[in-house]
Amino acid sequence: MRTKIEAGWLVGHENGRHILIRDGELVYEGNRIVFVGAGFEGSVDRVIDASGRLVCPGFIDTHVHSGHRASHRLIADAGRPMYFGQPFLEISVPREGATVSGDPRYLKHGDAGAEAAFQLNAAFTVAELLRNGVTTFVEFGSQLKVQDALHKEVSRLGTRAYLAPGYDCGRWVGDERGRLKRTRDDRLGFDGLETALDWIAQHDGDAEGRIRGILVPREVETASVELLRRTREEADRARLPMATHAAYSVLEFHEIVREHMMTPIELLDSIGMLRPTLNIGHGNFIADNPNMNYAKPQDLRLMGEAGVSISHCPINIVRRGRTLDSWKRYREAGVNITIGSDTYPRDMIMNMRTASYLGKLMSHSYLAATAGEAFEAATLGGAVSLGRDDLGRLEAGALADIVIIDMGGRNSLRYGPVRDAVKSVVECGVGDDVDTVIVDGVVRMENGVIPGVDVGKLMADAQASGEAVWESLPDWDPLGRSAEEACPWCYPERRFECAPT
Repeated sequence: MRTKIEAGWLVGHENGRHILIRDGELVYEGNRIVFVGAGFEGSVDRVIDASGRLVCPGFIDTHVHSGHRASHRLIADAGRPMYFGQPFLEISVPREGATVSGDPRYLKHGDAGAEAAFQLNAAFTVAELLRNGVTTFVEFGSQLKVQDALHKEVSRLGTRAYLAPGYDCGRWVGDERGRLKRTRDDRLGFDGLETALDWIAQHDGDAEGRIRGILVPREVETASVELLRRTREEADRARLPMATHAAYSVLEFHEIVREHMMTPIELLDSIGMLRPTLNIGHGNFIADNPNMNYAKPQDLRLMGEAGVSISHCPINIVRRGRTLDSWKRYREAGVNITIGSDTYPRDMIMNMRTASYLGKLMSHSYLAATAGEAFEAATLGGAVSLGRDDLGRLEAGALADIVIIDMGGRNSLRYGPVRDAVKSVVECGVGDDVDTVIVDGVVRMENGVIPGVDVGKLMADAQASGEAVWESLPDWDPLGRSAEEACPWCYPERRFECAPT
């Protein structure tokens, strides 16, 4: 079947970069694009009217953690200073001997309610991403059952995903005084790698090729050098992309320097991991960051020479008082910047805007981190990090992963007059403006509606699950706090009981 989209604005691709076509046409047949431009003369079976709208490549979210993220509501405008703003240490580090309860990422197979919890989180995650125009996402190393649940939802709803269980040689816990303590079990890491390789062998290419494998040693400080080296060897053997959290925390930076007398980036370079298809989660606390006060920094040079990719998650980290030191310097060095949502909201348009505004601020130039660069990071940058030249672009031969964005502002005056559609979307848009999503040549969402997704039920189920997470906090929090003690209400709370009638 051949389909033509008639666009008000169309983001095409030419000579390695995006171009903006006014009143353009895109034609796809099966799951491939066959024409981008104007004046297509062949016959088509269907025409999609996108006049007055922006037609662009599907977004690629390079940093996703499955879940409805109820646990993150416990650190909104709150947290312990000893964690230096690192969110995962705030909500995933249990008291030693306890388990984080309520969050299915930390449940063991067979725990009561586990399957339902895994399924709820996967359904919420994939639906939210699809609703916001994300056609491909990278899940950043959750456990086996999380990957299985995501596999099911990706297959059902029709997105693309890079999946596989993450692994490490131990985790952080809180000791009897609530202090951070790192557990270590090197065997655990190698067993986890084997589990990941087995999962990839079974599932790489599933869902008509939309599911692919990726190797994810979760954090550089919780992985041994031997495990990282073995990961690189397996990635070379099977031609797999890799991802890990590195240069993402003050604590992690100093742990690696103390243990290895190298920065996290120098450590990864020493074992040959730096490359475009290594997705470094965040990569903002490098030696070149002036806040680190590191006397002879070379991290940015090493990253740039290797063309390494970082998944920049602007909304998630700015909530913790952090951002990328300088978008301009990273780009000039040769680092491939991609954009991830990480936690919430999984709104790539809002993340692009935040990346652009913070990039200007930190680069001390309103000419830095342009709307075009942020848009490129959310499309072409993500494709580079996955080693793909058939995603993130609209050109003949590329896969038909296409998003149509309504710039009418959903019955508001938010956009005003539109001159440059990409600038307007990045500066004024939100994910809810995504009207239609096509993945692999199949319409997966139309008029903002995803077939098979009951948004109201998902929200109700997530709310109930969130209440359980918040209630469980004293059971595993290192300090035994209630949710109200860990994260006070923004204003004094008052509750009134209704008189019986």
